[in-house]
Amino acid sequence: MAALAPPVAAIRVAVRRALNGLPPGGPVLVACSGGADSLALAAATAFVAPRLGRSAGLVTVDHGLQAGSAQRAEAVAVWAREVGFAPVEVARVEVAGRPGGPEAAAREARYQALTEAARQHGAAALLTGHTRDDQAETVLLALARGAGPRGLAGMPARRDLAGVPLLRPLLEISREQTRAACAALGLDTWQDPHNTDPSYARSRVRADLLPALVRALGPGVVDNLARTARLVAADNAALDGLAVAALAAARCADGGLSVAALAGLVPAVRGRALHTWARELGALPAALSYGHVNALDALVTEWHGQGPVDLPGGIRVLRRAGRLAPVDPT
Repeated sequence: MAALAPPVAAIRVAVRRALNGLPPGGPVLVACSGGADSLALAAATAFVAPRLGRSAGLVTVDHGLQAGSAQRAEAVAVWAREVGFAPVEVARVEVAGRPGGPEAAAREARYQALTEAARQHGAAALLTGHTRDDQAETVLLALARGAGPRGLAGMPARRDLAGVPLLRPLLEISREQTRAACAALGLDTWQDPHNTDPSYARSRVRADLLPALVRALGPGVVDNLARTARLVAADNAALDGLAVAALAAARCADGGLSVAALAGLVPAVRGRALHTWARELGALPAALSYGHVNALDALVTEWHGQGPVDLPGGIRVLRRAGRLAPVDPT
């Protein structure tokens, strides 16, 4: 009996860890494009899930952005059925007309389709094939945007996606390992041309910036960037917990916030509390920026009689009588 290739074994272990602890009932669904990362994840899940007494399905999304995309999606679906996935679904989406750039629009369409499939099939979780290299790229993009700790925390290994647990089992696995695993298993992988298209920021980071950093600083830089994301995520969780408690203590009976209570907080906790409160008021999360939260903070720490702060979604917040409160639109 031939020895199991180390990359295959490592990916199976990662998938087993991710699936352990999920509540019983419902399949796990793998999002698979046919690329090496998601195909290696799918192959590992097809092996691991039945041994844990759990069924596994697969969803492949056809964005319709390239010639032959429908045939590629169908080929992934055929392979999935052959290796025992059920259900298997090809989700075709419309990217054009969505807000944001093409990268953001495709991502929004993809996750919407994956969420709908997970709900339809009562999935216990949805699995995606993001790797350690993807995490390192995410951290670099966050640095370039001037993102705060939330951005530098990168992608979480687990998060809620519209009520569905989204798992990323391969964040400790390198892209080189997924390619080696596919080669060891004899799997034909698809190369997404968007991954090498220089019009996309992530493609430029992947093709130019990250290799330059590896040449300058050594191969450990990829793991170090991913480790940074894990460390910052742990700090974020602790600060978020403090902010929840601080926000509860600062609330007034009328729904406003006590300026005195906010002023006594350290800036990192106060900023998070104000960010959470702004979202509770209805500020659009995608449009709520550092500038908005900083303006709210100035009502607490740099008060000199300024007028209300405008937040995304048509919300206005004013300081009056020692508290922050939304301005009644009437």
